[in-house]
Amino acid sequence: MIVPMSQQQQFWNQWNSSTREIHLDEVSFRQAEVVLGWLAAENRTDLQILEVGCGAGWFCGDLSRYGQVTATDLSDEVLARAQQRMPHVKFVSGDFMELEFDQKFDVLVTLEVLSHVADQPAFIAKLADHLRNGGTLMLATQNKPVIEKYNRVDPAGAGQLRKYVDSRQLTALLSKNFNVMEVFSVTPKANRGFMRILNSRTFNRPIRALVGKRLDEFKESIGLGWTLMARAQKKVAGTA
Repeated sequence: MIVPMSQQQQFWNQWNSSTREIHLDEVSFRQAEVVLGWLAAENRTDLQILEVGCGAGWFCGDLSRYGQVTATDLSDEVLARAQQRMPHVKFVSGDFMELEFDQKFDVLVTLEVLSHVADQPAFIAKLADHLRNGGTLMLATQNKPVIEKYNRVDPAGAGQLRKYVDSRQLTALLSKNFNVMEVFSVTPKANRGFMRILNSRTFNRPIRALVGKRLDEFKESIGLGWTLMARAQKKVAGTA
């Protein structure tokens, strides 16, 4: 189904206004924690960073600790407010697939955007095009089997595209343009079926008292996280 870009823009302006401008959840915090760990390992503060699908710009301040941030989103109304709050960040509104930038970036961050674009291979190729050779992609996307098997989610809104992927599909999507360094899941989450019981506070509280974070880390390691995190390096032109 083809969804007009104007309808998608209206949806995301409303969604970000009622959600990301107001609060963040554990899923977003965990994604940010992973990305900031990757950036810290770069041991640089002069990176040129592009965030694609920045929403209300909630992550841009943290990203700015590591260099100059350019951030883009379809939500033009929301980005106008973000620009007033964060004048040190360059916000660019519009359809990423139609945008061009006058530079290549060292790092590209994109959180929960892949599932909302119509042409995923073209989107991945576009991400690669905006990175310098050897630049790093840091991506988060919803984990298809965990969402579809263990969670009830609201129906897609008017103007919202949804196409979830699993870890194999994500790796395959990335591999044409990137050398995939790691793909793993984070944030175990379930609200239906047996997994709802396994992830409940009642079940987990006494176990966490004994083993701490190791329980969640184990669930993440076997792919039970809501989010798939991927770190990949852009292939050098002319290499396989």
